[in-house]
Amino acid sequence: MKCPFCGEENTKVIDSRPADDNSSIRRRRQCEKCDKRFTTYEKLETIPLVVIKKDMAREPYDRSKIEKGLFRSCTKLPISVDQINQIVDSVETEIFNLEKKEVPSQYIGEVVMERLKGLDPVAYVRFASIYREFKDVNTFMDEIKKILDNQ
Repeated sequence: MKCPFCGEENTKVIDSRPADDNSSIRRRRQCEKCDKRFTTYEKLETIPLVVIKKDMAREPYDRSKIEKGLFRSCTKLPISVDQINQIVDSVETEIFNLEKKEVPSQYIGEVVMERLKGLDPVAYVRFASIYREFKDVNTFMDEIKKILDNQ
């Protein structure tokens, strides 16, 4: 592992333990040249996943797209980065556990919305309004009524 500070190729592992979600390993490393420390995470490489878009186009799965959507939905809300990462990890676990090579984007969106619904209703409505492409105020209000009826 190269040191991100000086580029030295020799680093040593100081500490190694499972990460919070138990699906990766957290390693604390130290550069043998500059003595700076940094953290790396190791994840098991999984089969490549292809996402089937609404227009039936296919593209490789990209974790950052889920993260971006969640960050936009959670802007100015009391939701931590750790909570967002937990949702992304949870969504990834669910879709990779399907053990399919292709997953529809609609399925991924529904899983994300289900997680957001339990976290914050405002974030949920924000995400749903973009994901489901609400056409008018009535559609938006219907979604809000569903949330209020379930509380």
